[in-house]
Amino acid sequence: MPFKARFFMALLGACLLLAPTVLNADVSPDAYRQPPVHWPAMNSSNPSAQELAPLPELPDVPWHTPQTEQLGYQLFFDPRLSDSGQIACASCHDPDLGWADGRRVAIGHNRQAGSRNTMSILNAAYFKQLFWDGRADGLLEQALAPISNPLEMNASLPDVLTRLNAIPGYQDAFAYAFGSERIEAKHLAMALAAFERSVVSRPNRLDNFINGNYQALTDQQIHGLHLFRTQAGCISCHSGALYSDGDFHHTGLSYYHRKYQDTGLEQVTGQAKDRGKFRTPSLRDLAFTGPWMHNGLFPSLRGILNMYNAGMIGRTQLHPELPPLSEHIQPLHLSSAELDALEAFLSTLSRQPYRRPLPTLPDYPQSHGNN
Repeated sequence: MPFKARFFMALLGACLLLAPTVLNADVSPDAYRQPPVHWPAMNSSNPSAQELAPLPELPDVPWHTPQTEQLGYQLFFDPRLSDSGQIACASCHDPDLGWADGRRVAIGHNRQAGSRNTMSILNAAYFKQLFWDGRADGLLEQALAPISNPLEMNASLPDVLTRLNAIPGYQDAFAYAFGSERIEAKHLAMALAAFERSVVSRPNRLDNFINGNYQALTDQQIHGLHLFRTQAGCISCHSGALYSDGDFHHTGLSYYHRKYQDTGLEQVTGQAKDRGKFRTPSLRDLAFTGPWMHNGLFPSLRGILNMYNAGMIGRTQLHPELPPLSEHIQPLHLSSAELDALEAFLSTLSRQPYRRPLPTLPDYPQSHGNN
């Protein structure tokens, strides 16, 4: 190629790199640098999809008090709730690992491996149904389930209550929190759930952007936001303040009649139409909760984006006993640059999780000591 031609091509490339990002022929980044009510319209296959938003305050519940939260904090990290005396709730929900465990699947009693990836407890209080298959209706029902699960803490709940009732420090703490002389299962559930209600995400860059800091996102990240809400269709399932609709969808990852088979929601409802459906996980703080999906088989976000871009795995080869894929899953035909933008946007949804400082409590009698 002649020198002049090479020079012209290099100059053209430099100009393109310096040119402002354009989302498409009609939308520029400035279309998003304003309150969400003025953003371009969503293009969602889900009529119930809600606009992305910061987390609201949780409503008050009578059993969540400073006393029950403090008590739940201590119980959450106490391995005496397990049969072996070696596994605490925090063993699988580590605050340094996004309140999950960083493993493909959970490791529980006697080093047994579970079949599913550990869901983070971040923002769990906002969901109506918990676990990948929705088998628990809220935190009060969820809180005690791992204690008696043979693959997790493998304890007898009556034995755990007997053990707690024999510890003078816990006797005093439960009496102070609940006004009861005996520690009962409902008290244990309330205390653990009260603590879990306090584990919430910190405002991330998208939250700051929505709240008026319009420099919190780059042009590329805004491009990804636009794709998330329109062409990529992510908002059909990952919407609202949780970036999740809380619903159950079949995405083709049940591995039906293969290694890693998991039929999901069907195990709870017993209905074939629910075979292979799993609850939409929240995308808040997803950078800290990998590996991803219910089976933890996916360590790369880009790999997951590539699957959705193709319309998911085995779309045309579904087992005849499986229901069709979710209507929200279609081949997207996104370019490499568009996938880059979408991945850049996803990076704005995470901020290192923390648990708000424990409440300051007045002293209560501990006449027996804290054993």
